[in-house]
Amino acid sequence: MSSRRVVITGMGIIAPLGLKVSEFWDNLLAGKSGVRPISRFDTSELPIRIAAEVEGFTPSEYFTDKEIRRIGLSHQYLLAAAQQAMEASGLLSFNFNSHRAGTIIGTCCGGISELIGQYDLSTRNGIKATSPFLTQLMFSNMYSCLIALKYKLQGLGYATASACASSAHAMGDSYRAIQRGEADIIVTGGTDAPIVPFAMAGFHRMKAMSRRNDTPEKASRPFDAERDGFVIAEGAGVLIFEELEHAIKRDAEILAEVAGYGMSCDAYSWTVPEPDGELAAVAIEEALRDAGTDPAQIDYINTHGTSTPQGDVAETKAIKNVFGEHAYKLTVNSTKSAIGHLLGAAAAVESIATIKTIHDGKIHPTINFENPDPDCDLDYSFNKVTEKEANIAVSNSLGFGGLNTALVIKKYKY
Repeated sequence: MSSRRVVITGMGIIAPLGLKVSEFWDNLLAGKSGVRPISRFDTSELPIRIAAEVEGFTPSEYFTDKEIRRIGLSHQYLLAAAQQAMEASGLLSFNFNSHRAGTIIGTCCGGISELIGQYDLSTRNGIKATSPFLTQLMFSNMYSCLIALKYKLQGLGYATASACASSAHAMGDSYRAIQRGEADIIVTGGTDAPIVPFAMAGFHRMKAMSRRNDTPEKASRPFDAERDGFVIAEGAGVLIFEELEHAIKRDAEILAEVAGYGMSCDAYSWTVPEPDGELAAVAIEEALRDAGTDPAQIDYINTHGTSTPQGDVAETKAIKNVFGEHAYKLTVNSTKSAIGHLLGAAAAVESIATIKTIHDGKIHPTINFENPDPDCDLDYSFNKVTEKEANIAVSNSLGFGGLNTALVIKKYKY
């Protein structure tokens, strides 16, 4: 493997609890919940009536009326987050080599809301009612293409679709591509806007979602004994991955370094994880090996932590499998406790939280803990901010179908 190092020089976010990184981070530290009764459509006939919606997003702050008509909500979230990240990175005022710049974006549900709307239009009113931009809404690769078009990124570009691990695979591929010398800059991350009755019905039928309609703020409760499923959410997270020397030469602010990446597949079930966490442990071990990092050097883990009964136990077992006694010295948490599950965007948003943890030395709380679970007995930073220097961290993402990923992110030191 090439010795080229990969750093992060910009971040942007549109998510529950924040329309920019600083707002998002402050609300996480304050222990707030972004889960509410759904406001976007009538839920009176639905078994699940809660979600973590993006609040206060104003598309006109980023797009013209014409652009808004042509793209879906998930595209808007992504492009807004990408603009934030590009501005923060300083690349907008730097004359970079466009052939050495690319974009890889992950998504799970794609433009599902717009696709359903277009299908309804065409069945009611005929094919002439269909938008000429239907394919743009339908093809997942358009997420990367739209970013490439806007910022003239003429290097590699594609989308990854691997359920809840989609943006983790996008970031891992970006890391590898820069390592191998295929690019100097990659705009990466993920987006999803799945809060529609049709998608929620599918997750409900899987019995994967929380039914705490009467107490939405307490519905997402990872590692709590009374957890009953995840809460669906929406948004986008975008990060600028850059080759170290390239970043140094343009005097960029370096937020953190991506040091390792690992992945595996349970090959066990469509919907539930392998119970003992053995293959999730393999992904973490591969990431540590790639980073040249001993397990005892890890200070913090941002878990996948979905609040599902099986998933939280399996991930806890995976951590114990890898770290042994050191597992009890680690501090771990779940960002999903506060913002629900952003599906294809989850890993990107949680990586942003991980980077802020490394930068600020503060681990945000896993909220809504009330009932101990003997099978989840690590230090999950329950209901409190943990002040701790976190030099090296792991961010886990475990997708439906048993797709396991882990990223090692560390404090930048030249």
